[in-house]
Amino acid sequence: MADQGRIRRSRGKGGADGGAARASLYDEVTAKIIAQLEAGRFPWAQPWSSAAAVPGLPRNAVSGRPYSGVNVLILWGAVIEGCYPSQDWLTFRQALAAGGCVRKGERGHTIFYADRFTPEDGRETGEEGEPRSIPFLKRFVVFNAAQCDGLPERLTADPTPLPPREQHESAEGLIAATGADFRIGGARAFYDVGGDYVQVPPQPAFAHQIDFYRTALHELGHWTGSKERLARDQSGRFGSALYAREELCAELASAFLCAALGIVPTVRHADYLGSWLTVLRADNRAIFKAASQASKAADFLLAFVRESESTLARAA
Repeated sequence: MADQGRIRRSRGKGGADGGAARASLYDEVTAKIIAQLEAGRFPWAQPWSSAAAVPGLPRNAVSGRPYSGVNVLILWGAVIEGCYPSQDWLTFRQALAAGGCVRKGERGHTIFYADRFTPEDGRETGEEGEPRSIPFLKRFVVFNAAQCDGLPERLTADPTPLPPREQHESAEGLIAATGADFRIGGARAFYDVGGDYVQVPPQPAFAHQIDFYRTALHELGHWTGSKERLARDQSGRFGSALYAREELCAELASAFLCAALGIVPTVRHADYLGSWLTVLRADNRAIFKAASQASKAADFLLAFVRESESTLARAA
């Protein structure tokens, strides 16, 4: 499986203090991810092999909204570290407002919110004199529902386990809904950029057949990056930093999709670990960008399923 995941090619707010604060946040998260990788822990994959962790994407316990981007990696890692039986999170104030409280001595986990703002005074302008939006990054501290007492039952109910065979059905449904040129055969898994098709070995060739879907979703992650879809730069050659960035994006997209669909792979591939570490050490924003792109790729693919379900509902 040495070729697993490769792309086959036939061709804070403004000011110095705000910039320094943003840099420190990027450094903080990147250093944590690098430490986990160096220790052999994949924060986006290890929950699947942990008896303590439950499948699914982390979400806000009050709003039900799933977290995205780098926050998924941070909270998955926190579930492993704390052996929490839940993927539900909330802030200190949300716990109080819900009628509960965070237990004394519990340590929260920092997540991040990125956005842009346009100065009202108009001092920051672009090339054509138009007001220029400035990126900013804010941090929030959240606690797992298992770290709280007195929360209403609706916020602490155990998740319903997914039926084993539905894991296969949901993945097959997504693959079919995309309409991608999805080919099965050969001994390698890859996305051909020039031909715009995905190829994956036959499912019986996998020691554990569930891992076929993890591989398929990884390659579909690459498929989303074509110029006609999300238009990521896929021109990097094997071994380059650009290639490693695209591989990291596809690997995270597969992880996010597996969690969303209830697929629990049995293996974790480290084929590109060295390249990932090189990229992460060189750029403290790389993991943020890769996780953001992966969330967009996963959402792009899941939208096909929602559209398919909506069409069937209208026809019923």
